Amino acid sequence: MIRVLVVDDSAVVRQVITKELSKFSDIEVVGTAMDPFIARDKIALLRPDVITLDIEMPRMDGLSFLEKLMEHFPLPVVIVSSLAPENSENAVRALAMGAIEIVAKPGSQFSAPNVEMELIQAVRTASHAKVSKRKPRAATTGRTEKSAASGLETTNKVIAIGASTGGTRAIEDVLMGFPADSPGTVIVQHMPVGFTASFAQRLNQCCRVEVREAVDGDVVVTGVALIAPGNKHMLLKRSGAQYSVIVKNGPAVHFQRPSVDVLFESVARSAGSNALGIILTGMGKDGARGLMSMRQAGARTIAQDEESCVVYGMSREAIEIGSAEQILPLGRIAQSIFGKEKADF
Repeated sequence: MIRVLVVDDSAVVRQVITKELSKFSDIEVVGTAMDPFIARDKIALLRPDVITLDIEMPRMDGLSFLEKLMEHFPLPVVIVSSLAPENSENAVRALAMGAIEIVAKPGSQFSAPNVEMELIQAVRTASHAKVSKRKPRAATTGRTEKSAASGLETTNKVIAIGASTGGTRAIEDVLMGFPADSPGTVIVQHMPVGFTASFAQRLNQCCRVEVREAVDGDVVVTGVALIAPGNKHMLLKRSGAQYSVIVKNGPAVHFQRPSVDVLFESVARSAGSNALGIILTGMGKDGARGLMSMRQAGARTIAQDEESCVVYGMSREAIEIGSAEQILPLGRIAQSIFGKEKADF
């Protein structure tokens, strides 16, 4: 049984979330709180397994509460947020501070039709996550200098990265080790529509490569990382010596859109041995088969190891079926590509 504490200043939202979660026999809402001070007392009393947390609340905002929680009494936290631009930026900040998942707030004009199921899945996933005491990274105050050649040179190599739960911080860790002239990079991170642009902007502030949300037809070039937009698949396409991305609708794969498998399969077809595939932390099987296709096409493949994963699911599936040529802790992945232990791909 997953014990959940619902924290939101809106009584209506608390009722909606409680009603939806209570429909499932494996979830029990053990309490609700209208602000972080009440939540603090109920956490001590009720010992929940997972917290759902609003960002905008009275007396103390959700980010300040999350910071204190992760430093002193870490628990898996699901951020429940509207898609207003300021909220989406703060929700992405919350992931960097240790929150596990983001879902759109139910009952608002921004809600997706299947938001209730997304909430259920997020709570279940969060219950499997590893959390530990930590302080958030210092916020970046300005844009990291990019290479003058960034985005100007067509890439002849491609790096493809796939992640889900815990992936926002894992992707940041990996990309921060990339030099400004790194091969063009394509990324799928499972994230709701409306949040991927803020995620890309955050990464662009701290990484030497340029990071942006992909647009259909974007050329894959040296020093640029493209992130698939929420609720859209992204595929790699080759035309002559040039790679570009296709961003499109389509059925969900492994219940995901964007799907890591969709990206990796297209990279295997279009780039073959000129590619490198990296699968990171996340729940489920998405990406394992696609990484196998990349390896069979001659690409180098890497999976994040169990110890450094927030949720050891996607990389485990890839390792178990033999998709991964290397199994590495998060902190060694960039080094294995660009550092002293690098190997050409």
